[in-house]
Amino acid sequence: MKYLCLIYQDEAATQALMKTEGEKIHGDYLAFTDEIKKSGHLLGSNGLQPTNTATTVRVRNGKITTTDGPFAETKEQLGGYYLVEALDLNEAIQIAAKIPSARFGSIEVRPVWEIQGR
Repeated sequence: MKYLCLIYQDEAATQALMKTEGEKIHGDYLAFTDEIKKSGHLLGSNGLQPTNTATTVRVRNGKITTTDGPFAETKEQLGGYYLVEALDLNEAIQIAAKIPSARFGSIEVRPVWEIQGR
């Protein structure tokens, strides 16, 4: 089964952390990514640009409107994701727990709703 591991962290705190521990965290991410590639669990992953680069799109009564920034103000922002293949939710949780940002942010694990016929 496919699971999306959404990485949430406080963007400002992460940027401050990156200045002091950036190389170590970057190395931790490289090691984690290499580990799940070798295990066969990794289906895809990407980091995201900061929230100030986001645009939220809405369509109301056929009219498109856009707003700068993310949809909602939150303490933690979506910073990236890993799409993984796991036997079940428990295995997906064990994989997510190894994502470096789990130490200072949070990881949301969500099953992927696979559309039949694709």
